[in-house]
Amino acid sequence: MSDDKNRVYIFDTTMRDGEQSPGASMSLEEKTQISRVFDEMGIDIIEAGFPIASPGDFEAVKAISKILKNSIPAGLSRHSKKDIDACYEALKEAPRFRIHTFISTSPLHMKHKLNKSPEQVYESIKEHVTYARKFTDDVEWSCEDGTRTDMDYMCKTVELAINSGARTINIPDTVGYTVPSEFTKIISTLKNRVPNIDKAILSVHCHNDLGLAVANSLAGVSAGARQVECTINGIGERAGNASLEEIVMAIKTRNDLMPYKTGINTTLLSKASKVVSNATFPVQFNKAIVGKNAFAHEAGIHQDGMLKNRNTYEIMTPESVGVKQTSLVMGKHSGRHAFKEKLNDLGYANVTDDVIQTAFGKFKILADKKKHVYDDDIAALVDDSLIKDKNVINLKSLKVFAGTGEPQRADMTLDVYGDIKKTSETGDGPVDAIFKCIKKLYPHEVKLQLYQVHAVTEGTDAQATVSVRISEKGKTTVGQAADTDTLVASANAYLNALNKMIIKRKKTAPEEYEQEKMKGI
Repeated sequence: MSDDKNRVYIFDTTMRDGEQSPGASMSLEEKTQISRVFDEMGIDIIEAGFPIASPGDFEAVKAISKILKNSIPAGLSRHSKKDIDACYEALKEAPRFRIHTFISTSPLHMKHKLNKSPEQVYESIKEHVTYARKFTDDVEWSCEDGTRTDMDYMCKTVELAINSGARTINIPDTVGYTVPSEFTKIISTLKNRVPNIDKAILSVHCHNDLGLAVANSLAGVSAGARQVECTINGIGERAGNASLEEIVMAIKTRNDLMPYKTGINTTLLSKASKVVSNATFPVQFNKAIVGKNAFAHEAGIHQDGMLKNRNTYEIMTPESVGVKQTSLVMGKHSGRHAFKEKLNDLGYANVTDDVIQTAFGKFKILADKKKHVYDDDIAALVDDSLIKDKNVINLKSLKVFAGTGEPQRADMTLDVYGDIKKTSETGDGPVDAIFKCIKKLYPHEVKLQLYQVHAVTEGTDAQATVSVRISEKGKTTVGQAADTDTLVASANAYLNALNKMIIKRKKTAPEEYEQEKMKGI
């Protein structure tokens, strides 16, 4: 770690705390792709998962720890030697790694969650931080529900954790309860009252239940914290975590008030956001920094100001976060070479030739349908091609009959494990008929939790991006697809979610998966 007192370390927990957000479960392949982007972007510590939680989490942490070139991999553990052992086993092949262990310290949590006395928690800190220190000199300790912890007790436990070997002390606002002034006081008190605080880096981990996660995190930094725990797109438990891109760009934009620096290459923020969004769920249009409308101006007064001087309504440039200003550059006369160059500009430099060819074919079809093809259109085509490349069930054809006076009907043909199957179903609307067809051709029992449609770009000829979230036996998956035909996008989004669920079944119940495959269902 740097000796620069103004250096703020970015601890990303997208693949641990972020994944705990309903519908954000990520596959090993998705986590690997995300971690490569994070490593390139300059994130200091990547919390890759909770190794003891599941075999999948363990394997993900192990795989990620092997490929990181710059970032330090970390694993989370409770105060349990089995947890800490799992962290070590998952991380041990990395040249450097961090074990992050935690226990609750608030009266509410100690009594009702842990059923332990403050004295028992105190002894547990000494035992387990010391145990973790045997495996690495990079141990982080967190006092869960820190912002509802008695201040005297917190000072006492932090001092003990440092004496036991912790070199990073994290103060989590676990339930998003604090406000900036209060959090400033907590961090300042620790800096002033804990005698050995200079031997550790203070960290903050804020949740967004009151919409104050970023504000609280920055208040903590201003008070002396030098590590911020956050997630791309602000995903996480309940209302989410502090948003990495907002924290980094707030420090960069308002360096006059916050004279700190991070090691983040901000031009990769948009790319990181898209990679995480593809693996989880869409980003709201008005999301700060990475939302589609973050650098869009529609009001006439704003447009006039922007034409005269872009600083009138933009406090940062789109290029500084990896957003391209030019959106209308591709049309039906564009060739494959130009298309490939455009993909490079959009952050798809590593996609295979097969994916490029598939996406290019779709682009040509789309260009004949639309007057204008935007960057977001092209990105949606590539994302859709990447998704379909992994599917075991694919849509071959779809015809939908809708309108007044007749029942809505869908005629569908699917490729199910290589077998071509056809059916026709009626439903309460065309989407219901489509989903019934899928269920008929591939019998399954899942709960539809979310069906959401939004236009990728403006206009009546815009592509529709459909998001579908389904759940089965405690497992949740999210599917996305884009098409100028909303109903085709709906079918493909549902199939994408279903394919992801099948992959999860393969991992958790391989024998049942093989039996299904043999039966062709």
